[in-house]
Amino acid sequence: MERSRIAVAGASGLIGSALVRSLVADGHEVVRLVRHPARGADEVRWDPEGQYVDTTGLIGCDAVVNLAGAGVGDHRWTDAYKRTMRDSRVLGTAALAEAVAALGTPPRVFVGGSAIGFYGDTGERAVDEDAPPGDGFLPSLCVEWEEAAAPAQEAGVRTVFARTGLVVAREGGAWGRLFPLFRAGLGGRMGDGRQYWSFIALHDEVAALRHLIDTESLSGPVNLTAPHPLTNREITAAMGRVLHRPALFPVPAPVLRTVLGEMAGDVLGSARVVPRRLLESGFSFAFPGIEDAVRAAL
Repeated sequence: MERSRIAVAGASGLIGSALVRSLVADGHEVVRLVRHPARGADEVRWDPEGQYVDTTGLIGCDAVVNLAGAGVGDHRWTDAYKRTMRDSRVLGTAALAEAVAALGTPPRVFVGGSAIGFYGDTGERAVDEDAPPGDGFLPSLCVEWEEAAAPAQEAGVRTVFARTGLVVAREGGAWGRLFPLFRAGLGGRMGDGRQYWSFIALHDEVAALRHLIDTESLSGPVNLTAPHPLTNREITAAMGRVLHRPALFPVPAPVLRTVLGEMAGDVLGSARVVPRRLLESGFSFAFPGIEDAVRAAL
């Protein structure tokens, strides 16, 4: 990719900060969307829930990437926190999409964050980007999240939805919580362990996002997951092997439901998602297997 000016929302998060490091290392100019007054040319003021964006800071951007959103696993899913998750994603995406559409010379691509939660519980059935949305809170949230980008699409901007799986990283996300447990020898399957987890190494997640930015043929939903999803039982066994720790402490489903509340349904649910469009577009995974991904995270 030629040297570009790229705006990133959610630049302080797990994925966003890794993406920014990668882009800057390759000589690209990155502007970060921030909630405080801009302190320099590399910052753009915005207020996602207030649907405000200082559009002057987006002038000259070749791409806008929106990875902002309250963490799905950061809090118990009370009604108030579900509103926070929704507003941070839907209102923020709408604000950015409208800002992009209002520019005299809009960016060539808008990459909107999304998630494999779109598909809901798929059981043992493998699904790709052609599958319809599932039932429940996360699928409905993902539908609204993607629909909020309509202004950018209507303005003729190539719009891609990065439906991301579980990111294998030491610094945060689901794996950021799993690593300490397994290091302490307290890891194990969740529920019966037969549910599929569709994972992706952080390195591959960043590379895939850059692939979405640079691949003109890609628009609409693209699954960002490793090629071969595995069951929770297989993943926890692999974690034990890589960390040289036993994986003997299963967490029964009733305990998860007590501790996590409604979110337990998604931990115990199965998401067997495959990245058909990513592979068809020529993307190559550096860490396609779970042991490779765990070692890369370490």
